[in-house]
Amino acid sequence: MDKIEIFGGKRIKGRVKLSGSKNATLPIMAATLLTDEPCIIENVPQLSDVYTMAKLLTALGKEVKFEDHTLTIKARSNKSFSAPYKLVRTMRASFCVLGPLLAKRKKAKVSLPGGCVIGVRPVDLHLKGLNCLGANIKISGGYCYANPKKLEGKEVFLGGPFGSSVLATANVMMAATLAKGETIIDFSACEPEVVDLARVLKKMGAEISGEGTPQIRIKGKKSLGGFKHRVIPDRIEAGTFMVFSLVTGGEIEIEEISPQFLGAAIDTLRRMGQKVLVKGFKIYVKRTSEILPANIVTLPFPGFPTDLQAQFMVLLSLAKGVSTVTEKVYPDRFMHIPELNRMGAKISRFREVAIIEGIDKFSPAEVMASDLRASASLVAAGLSASGKTTVYRVYHLDRGYENLVEKLERLGAELRRRKE
Repeated sequence: MDKIEIFGGKRIKGRVKLSGSKNATLPIMAATLLTDEPCIIENVPQLSDVYTMAKLLTALGKEVKFEDHTLTIKARSNKSFSAPYKLVRTMRASFCVLGPLLAKRKKAKVSLPGGCVIGVRPVDLHLKGLNCLGANIKISGGYCYANPKKLEGKEVFLGGPFGSSVLATANVMMAATLAKGETIIDFSACEPEVVDLARVLKKMGAEISGEGTPQIRIKGKKSLGGFKHRVIPDRIEAGTFMVFSLVTGGEIEIEEISPQFLGAAIDTLRRMGQKVLVKGFKIYVKRTSEILPANIVTLPFPGFPTDLQAQFMVLLSLAKGVSTVTEKVYPDRFMHIPELNRMGAKISRFREVAIIEGIDKFSPAEVMASDLRASASLVAAGLSASGKTTVYRVYHLDRGYENLVEKLERLGAELRRRKE
């Protein structure tokens, strides 16, 4: 198991070329189960989650080749229909194979993804939507079983207690592409990653409209073909690097990113008094002398992304005043608070609300990462602190940030990765 040692106090400055979006890549990989024709996915990040999904597709009869950020996926056999617990438990997005398996192979045995450290994330909306299409899914021994004769298009409502669901929208949308008739998904997720999946499905021959809005329409086809597609840049990586730079008093230029992907984050930074310039597909961010407090509420897109909540909490900790963060997507997503407090932060929590009192600076410490985005927040705090911070369990970072240490070193940070 690795750890990262961070020697903070260095100013983060320069240009960042983003990796492809993990959250877009994984459902697109699952979509290859809808066809027996070859599929090519470009701009794929080299992350542990991608390798896990590749193993799952291999178990499901695909031949997967991953070279130079390009995945080539071909059919080897279409007889397998089982997604085992040992793979699905490590990565929630792997549950997205359920919809394509039901649509293409008419049979599925997929493990439930299990619990998660950031809070309860049930799959009830996935099951509701797929059952509405006629899947008739049964749960036994921790697995979802289904053997539908056919799927039929219906009107499906996917709203949940915490808003829309990206992965449930993806699962139902993929299943609907091979269902008979028209499917209407109401309260569908509007995230850019859903739009990117829709682009792929259209390249495969699907008829889809409304992606990026709360209502998506899909007219089912008898079969789908292969595709070649370049994955969109990772908007969460972009927001994370903005925070890395600002907490160190630096400046950074993010290349090849659509500013619309980060509208809420950009607005928040401007409200905090930070300089943000947008030109074409570039975003320039520079630290001002003072960080202003702010109140953040996480919401589904186009609201403030929950995946940037932990990182922005580090920036709010350095603000002159009191700020609040209200977590409306995953109310228990506050595992980073105790570790940030170990580094001198003054953060208290009441249910889904965190109250952050500004401090002058973070203190270096040994801290433990609990999940992917919490890991990034601890790195941000370590970059800001003067002295040596050690972050343990950094395998979480490998799930969502490609070559993080190398990218930060190119921007002026001093850090190193070691075996524990």
